[in-house]
Amino acid sequence: MRRYGPAVLLLLTGAAILRISLFSELYLRYVQQALRPYLVVSGVVLVGLGVVAAVVRRRERVQDDDHSHSPRIAWLLTLPALALLLFPPPALGSYSAEREAAQRAAQGVGTFPALAAGDPVELTLAEFGSRAIYDSGRSLTGRTVRLTGFVTRDDDGTWYVTRLLVACCAADATTSKVEVRGADAPPVDTWVSVTGTWQPKGALGTDEAWPPVLDAASVRRTAQPANPYEKR
Repeated sequence: MRRYGPAVLLLLTGAAILRISLFSELYLRYVQQALRPYLVVSGVVLVGLGVVAAVVRRRERVQDDDHSHSPRIAWLLTLPALALLLFPPPALGSYSAEREAAQRAAQGVGTFPALAAGDPVELTLAEFGSRAIYDSGRSLTGRTVRLTGFVTRDDDGTWYVTRLLVACCAADATTSKVEVRGADAPPVDTWVSVTGTWQPKGALGTDEAWPPVLDAASVRRTAQPANPYEKR
């Protein structure tokens, strides 16, 4: 059976990729939606190669001891693929968000388009943060907004509604977060929708303006969306 190690590894890896990309939306924890077709194709190719490798190994004869006595430790290579197949890791959360440094510059300050009519207006955290920090027209003034994300908090009790932004995949994730005031903090990593109004702080385009502040009127727990990341 040790001869089938490479084939098993290919099959497990391909099956794991197909599980998260073809039969579920778990792939959104790792990459952008546009990459799904490539994952599916990769999974199919790996499964196909695994089948071919198994057939070839079955037909060939064992010619020397080196092949017939391959080290058992090689089977450990199947463990990561098996783990991904059975226990896919969760989306990035508060730990990743807290590692992102707050770096903002004055460049980019200017006027933004008017917000859509009606309150509350749904905004991504990136949209809210851009307007709060860079919009010289103060388009958030007097408007009620709703933001959705997961909870992070500082040691002093300050808490934030947070999202991770990705350009391609989870490896390039950066943090977008908004400080929430006027409401008790839910447990860390809880997904919430927060409705409230913007509270200006600091000069536009400066580090003092980040993170932006929302005075909460209501905080409602919500389910984690299928795609937990915002597109950068």
